[in-house]
Amino acid sequence: MSLFRRRPLTCREVVELVSDYLDGALPARQRARLEHHLEACDPCVGYVDQIRATVAVVRGSELDTMNPATTEHLVALYRTWQRE
Repeated sequence: MSLFRRRPLTCREVVELVSDYLDGALPARQRARLEHHLEACDPCVGYVDQIRATVAVVRGSELDTMNPATTEHLVALYRTWQRE
């Protein structure tokens, strides 16, 4: 079966896979499908770029010194965003 005879990925699927994609943890076939989607979807390209930039900022921060209440607040915001 050809790689692109399968159903194309949706934007929602790209969002679900972006962490594994940026970590280099996607299987080759799934990575190729995601990259194929990105070739035609500027909003998803922007989203992937935004997540990539966020990861870079977080990696450069001192998370161990973050107030636990702040951490809980950020996690709650993320969960709210995920449900929407």
